[in-house]
Amino acid sequence: MTKVTLIGDRLAEPGTQFVYRGPSSACEGCPYRKQCLNLDEGVRYEVRGVRENAQLLDCAVHDAGVRAVEVEPAPVVANVPSKGAYAGSKASLAGPCPHTECPSHEYCVPEGAEFDREYRIAEVRGDPPHDFCYLDRDLTLVEFAPQEE
Repeated sequence: MTKVTLIGDRLAEPGTQFVYRGPSSACEGCPYRKQCLNLDEGVRYEVRGVRENAQLLDCAVHDAGVRAVEVEPAPVVANVPSKGAYAGSKASLAGPCPHTECPSHEYCVPEGAEFDREYRIAEVRGDPPHDFCYLDRDLTLVEFAPQEE
Protein backbone atom coordinates (compact mmCIF):
# COMPACT_ATOMS: atom_id res chain seq x y z
CA MET A 1 0.00 0.00 0.00
CA THR A 2 1.44 3.35 -1.03
CA LYS A 3 1.82 6.09 1.59
CA VAL A 4 2.76 9.73 1.16
CA THR A 5 5.47 10.95 3.51
CA LEU A 6 8.26 13.51 3.69
CA ILE A 7 11.90 12.43 3.36
CA GLY A 8 15.22 14.19 2.91
CA ASP A 9 15.60 15.76 -0.54
CA ARG A 10 18.82 13.81 -1.16
CA LEU A 11 16.87 10.54 -0.72
CA ALA A 12 13.86 11.59 -2.80
CA GLU A 13 14.59 9.43 -5.86
CA PRO A 14 12.42 6.54 -7.11
CA GLY A 15 14.04 3.24 -6.17
CA THR A 16 15.80 4.55 -3.04
CA GLN A 17 15.32 2.21 -0.09
CA PHE A 18 15.56 3.11 3.58
CA VAL A 19 14.60 1.74 6.98
CA TYR A 20 12.41 4.13 8.95
CA ARG A 21 13.97 4.63 12.40
CA GLY A 22 11.38 6.91 14.00
CA PRO A 23 11.52 10.52 15.15
CA SER A 24 14.66 12.42 16.05
CA SER A 25 14.82 14.79 19.00
CA ALA A 26 15.21 17.55 16.37
CA CYS A 27 11.61 16.80 15.25
CA GLU A 28 10.14 18.32 18.41
CA GLY A 29 7.91 21.26 17.55
CA CYS A 30 8.17 20.76 13.78
CA PRO A 31 5.00 21.79 11.91
CA TYR A 32 5.43 18.86 9.48
CA ARG A 33 5.59 16.08 12.13
CA LYS A 34 2.32 14.42 11.09
CA GLN A 35 3.32 14.22 7.41
CA CYS A 36 6.87 13.09 8.18
CA LEU A 37 6.47 10.63 11.05
CA ASN A 38 3.72 8.49 9.55
CA LEU A 39 5.66 5.28 8.78
CA ASP A 40 6.21 2.12 10.85
CA GLU A 41 9.50 1.94 12.75
CA GLY A 42 11.95 -0.74 11.64
CA VAL A 43 10.26 -1.31 8.26
CA ARG A 44 12.20 -1.08 4.98
CA TYR A 45 10.53 1.24 2.45
CA GLU A 46 11.15 2.05 -1.19
CA VAL A 47 10.47 5.43 -2.81
CA ARG A 48 8.00 4.77 -5.64
CA GLY A 49 7.57 8.36 -6.81
CA VAL A 50 8.23 11.99 -6.00
CA ARG A 51 5.16 14.19 -5.77
CA GLU A 52 5.02 16.62 -8.67
CA ASN A 53 5.32 20.29 -7.75
CA ALA A 54 6.05 19.34 -4.13
CA GLN A 55 7.67 22.14 -2.20
CA LEU A 56 11.07 21.72 -0.63
CA LEU A 57 10.41 22.27 3.09
CA ASP A 58 12.94 23.29 5.76
CA CYS A 59 13.98 20.52 8.14
CA ALA A 60 16.11 20.41 11.29
CA VAL A 61 17.26 16.85 10.46
CA HIS A 62 17.88 16.93 6.69
CA ASP A 63 20.26 19.72 5.65
CA ALA A 64 18.77 20.01 2.13
CA GLY A 65 15.17 19.98 3.41
CA VAL A 66 12.38 17.44 2.88
CA ARG A 67 10.10 16.66 -0.03
CA ALA A 68 6.83 14.69 -0.40
CA VAL A 69 7.23 11.19 -1.85
CA GLU A 70 5.19 8.03 -2.26
CA VAL A 71 6.64 4.97 -0.50
CA GLU A 72 5.74 1.30 -0.17
CA PRO A 73 7.12 -1.42 2.10
CA ALA A 74 10.06 -3.10 0.35
CA PRO A 75 11.25 -6.72 0.41
CA VAL A 76 14.23 -7.66 2.58
CA VAL A 77 16.95 -10.01 1.26
CA ALA A 78 18.25 -12.27 4.03
CA ASN A 79 20.02 -15.52 4.86
CA VAL A 80 17.83 -18.04 6.70
CA PRO A 81 18.36 -21.64 7.82
CA SER A 82 18.12 -23.84 4.71
CA LYS A 83 15.78 -26.39 6.27
CA GLY A 84 12.24 -25.47 5.21
CA ALA A 85 13.30 -22.43 3.14
CA TYR A 86 11.00 -22.39 0.14
CA ALA A 87 8.77 -19.78 -1.49
CA GLY A 88 5.58 -19.29 0.49
CA SER A 89 6.95 -20.69 3.76
CA LYS A 90 7.73 -18.63 6.83
CA ALA A 91 11.22 -18.27 8.21
CA SER A 92 13.17 -16.41 10.87
CA LEU A 93 16.73 -15.14 10.80
CA ALA A 94 19.27 -17.62 12.19
CA GLY A 95 20.49 -15.20 14.86
CA PRO A 96 23.10 -12.49 15.35
CA CYS A 97 26.52 -12.86 13.77
CA PRO A 98 29.64 -11.02 14.99
CA HIS A 99 31.63 -11.65 11.78
CA THR A 100 31.22 -8.28 10.06
CA GLU A 101 33.99 -9.09 7.53
CA CYS A 102 31.94 -11.96 6.05
CA PRO A 103 30.42 -11.23 2.61
CA SER A 104 27.09 -12.57 3.94
CA HIS A 105 26.94 -10.40 7.06
CA GLU A 106 24.54 -7.86 5.54
CA TYR A 107 22.16 -10.75 4.77
CA CYS A 108 22.52 -12.47 8.15
CA VAL A 109 21.85 -9.18 9.96
CA PRO A 110 19.69 -7.34 7.38
CA GLU A 111 18.28 -3.90 8.04
CA GLY A 112 14.50 -3.97 8.12
CA ALA A 113 14.16 -7.46 9.68
CA GLU A 114 14.20 -8.54 13.33
CA PHE A 115 15.57 -11.74 14.85
CA ASP A 116 12.49 -12.63 16.87
CA ARG A 117 9.96 -12.48 14.00
CA GLU A 118 8.85 -14.79 11.21
CA TYR A 119 8.61 -13.53 7.63
CA ARG A 120 7.00 -15.02 4.56
CA ILE A 121 9.54 -16.02 1.90
CA ALA A 122 8.57 -14.51 -1.46
CA GLU A 123 11.52 -15.95 -3.40
CA VAL A 124 14.44 -18.29 -2.83
CA ARG A 125 17.55 -16.76 -4.37
CA GLY A 126 19.90 -19.69 -3.67
CA ASP A 127 23.33 -19.93 -2.11
CA PRO A 128 24.56 -17.08 0.10
CA PRO A 129 27.59 -15.06 -1.06
CA HIS A 130 30.00 -16.64 1.47
CA ASP A 131 32.16 -19.72 0.83
CA PHE A 132 31.67 -21.02 4.38
CA CYS A 133 29.85 -19.84 7.49
CA TYR A 134 32.04 -18.95 10.48
CA LEU A 135 29.20 -20.14 12.74
CA ASP A 136 28.76 -23.39 10.77
CA ARG A 137 25.19 -22.54 9.76
CA ASP A 138 23.55 -24.07 6.68
CA LEU A 139 21.97 -20.97 5.10
CA THR A 140 19.95 -20.06 2.01
CA LEU A 141 19.57 -16.57 0.54
CA VAL A 142 15.90 -15.55 0.29
CA GLU A 143 13.74 -12.51 -0.27
CA PHE A 144 11.16 -11.81 2.43
CA ALA A 145 7.86 -10.43 1.20
CA PRO A 146 7.28 -6.75 2.06
CA GLN A 147 5.67 -6.30 5.44
CA GLU A 148 1.92 -5.72 5.40
CA GLU A 149 0.76 -2.58 7.12
